[in-house]
Amino acid sequence: MDIDSPAFDQLLRQLGNEFAADAARHDLDGSFPHHNFERLHEHGLLSLTVVRSLGGAGGGLAHAAKVIRAIALGDPSTALVLAMQYLQHAGGERQARWPRELYERVAADAVRHGALINALRVEPELGTPARGGLPGTIARRTPEGWRISGTKIYSTGVPRLTWLAVWARSDDADPLVGSWLVHRETPGIRVVESWNHLGMRASGSHEVVFDDVLVPFGHALNPVAASQPAATMEGNALLWGTVLVTGIYDSIARSARDWFIGWLRERTPANLGAPLASLPRFQEAVGQIETWLLSNQLLLDAAIAGRVSAAEASRIKLLVTNQSIQIVELALKLSGNPGLTRANPLERHYRNVLCGRIHTPQDDVVLVAAGRAALQAVAA
Repeated sequence: MDIDSPAFDQLLRQLGNEFAADAARHDLDGSFPHHNFERLHEHGLLSLTVVRSLGGAGGGLAHAAKVIRAIALGDPSTALVLAMQYLQHAGGERQARWPRELYERVAADAVRHGALINALRVEPELGTPARGGLPGTIARRTPEGWRISGTKIYSTGVPRLTWLAVWARSDDADPLVGSWLVHRETPGIRVVESWNHLGMRASGSHEVVFDDVLVPFGHALNPVAASQPAATMEGNALLWGTVLVTGIYDSIARSARDWFIGWLRERTPANLGAPLASLPRFQEAVGQIETWLLSNQLLLDAAIAGRVSAAEASRIKLLVTNQSIQIVELALKLSGNPGLTRANPLERHYRNVLCGRIHTPQDDVVLVAAGRAALQAVAA
């Protein structure tokens, strides 16, 4: 299908509506939406950002953002797993940095079989690697290959992942630090179904234990010595991450807005004799929500167009995430008990949108960096 055609936009709306029908059920029981990914593969959407030369659609950031935001309107947990897939294949970067044959194998797996990949980085003791430190997961050299042992938590999408990019360190005196690519069916991998969070409950972000898992020597994805300067996320990767992940939470806010407006138009208290939507108080609130959504749209559009730096991308993440939370909180505050009841979707949107705060970089890191940069610029 032509990813720039109106038919493509119609497909995305159709899938978003389809996924929305089961979103509450998956949220309630914490089940993983396998069927959603079967449908996405059916339409070639799991290989959207794989380059055309390897059989993918060759979609850029604007295409990926359009898909993620449409799917997030239906089921944000599905959109989060899909965003991780797009980031791993974004712009052919893995093709350039990984061993060529290895990436081609992963890309072909995505195109032909809808195979998913994600990076497994967070650990029980260390927490997020974004704040520094060495991983506790160890890759040992043996005559037959690398042996990997360790534990990862918050492994988004693991019920359906085929490929795991495992952040680890070697057992050298000056350890190599980086990722090792592991196939999900390799012996020694155990998934502990521990994900039982407030929001994004269908994302399958479980704990994964690696017990002496054997991977070929060629599956070390260019790790570097710990004594060398730590690698920072490239500007393009940071931009993609900001747009795709943050766009999910903007979509959650838009779903909340839609429910809230529908409720205001239908709710007619007996003592008023007219819908709540007729009252200036609620009109003002909807106006505030629309203004925050406009701000989100302009910020994300600027990022998609490449009109922002890497530092500004981090601040866009902070702004869009927090404005999305404010939107749902305002709708929740004004709807009262109807908004809090589980018979309506607003409380689910609220639980989901709060998860936007935990994605890297967190607010304090963004603000400290922005403040330091401003202070240094003024001093200079």
